[in-house]
Amino acid sequence: MKKKILFGITSLSLGGAERVLIDLVNCLKQEYDITIFTLYGKGELEKQLSKEICLINLYKNSYDEISKFKKLWISFNLIFFGRQIYNKKIKKDYNIEISFLEGPITRLFKYPNKNTKKIAWVHNDIFLVFGEGIKAKLKRYIDKRVYKQYEKIIFVSKDNCKKFQQTYPKLCSKKLEVIYNYIDKENIIQKAEEVVKEVFNKEYINIVTVARLVEQKAIDRLISVHKRLIKEDLVHNVYVIGDGPLKSNLEQQIKTKQIQNTFHLLGKRENPYPYIKNADYFCLLSYFEGYGMVLEEAKILKKPICITDTAAREGIQDYENAIVFDNNENAIYEGLKNIIQKGKKQNIQKDIKDYDNKNIIKQVINLLNE
Repeated sequence: MKKKILFGITSLSLGGAERVLIDLVNCLKQEYDITIFTLYGKGELEKQLSKEICLINLYKNSYDEISKFKKLWISFNLIFFGRQIYNKKIKKDYNIEISFLEGPITRLFKYPNKNTKKIAWVHNDIFLVFGEGIKAKLKRYIDKRVYKQYEKIIFVSKDNCKKFQQTYPKLCSKKLEVIYNYIDKENIIQKAEEVVKEVFNKEYINIVTVARLVEQKAIDRLISVHKRLIKEDLVHNVYVIGDGPLKSNLEQQIKTKQIQNTFHLLGKRENPYPYIKNADYFCLLSYFEGYGMVLEEAKILKKPICITDTAAREGIQDYENAIVFDNNENAIYEGLKNIIQKGKKQNIQKDIKDYDNKNIIKQVINLLNE
């Protein structure tokens, strides 16, 4: 009989961890009886799930469809009635329950379940992901107790594992393990061939980034850098693929700075790969990152890459066509200025070393079979 595995995640909307989970469970479906539990439904990636995988939504609507009041009500329920929700909606005869993303889903999956192994999967710098201030300190205090309930904690990068140990030094180090993200290389190459309606202006450097429009991704900082460069007649185009709560604010910044013709918020794209393929440079200029799965995708598509100094540097260590900027506005400005002045760069011709999917799947199977 197949082991029953439950994966939990906030939603299956467009995002790096969400794409990884889809690819991972589709790969494992022959070996295990898999269910995915999400807090919110209508994720764009739900339709990419194999029919053999069961999907359960706590709330049928997407996060963006829910009113601000209801979001607060949901948060209240998850905090104060988490055990009741878990017992009613989740608790079954699963062999393993895996919270696949830090935050609410990890707090919801913490409750003991007889004969069920608990695994937490961390995709970000646990110290920085919740920001600063009293609220952030409270979350870190709560999560210290939460993570104690898990038998194993998995990280997608060595740097994130190290930051976790620094944040929670008393947690047993034997519980911690690094497993890099699974990625479907052939699927990316195939999808990159799709023709899209947006046509890049090949006269200038075209920069693409894929990011949720949240503070972590520092799109506001990139807008400021872009404006400075445009004022110096260093013309280039920036294309941002992604959506999020800061969209209206960022649109207003772009309008105020009068850079609508060169800085483009393209919104959600289920298939970002043609945009990455047609870019001159792929950039990930965040304040902080996990492993930065999108970097592996850009490497597969042979793109020159620019990142800020975050945990994402782990993903470009052996990639010769990558540049790491110091994580501040002036360093990004100087770095992009140098790139634009040099002009267009040819795509990388030689193949990168194959992403080690076989070893990653072996690690995951070993974890599930322990």
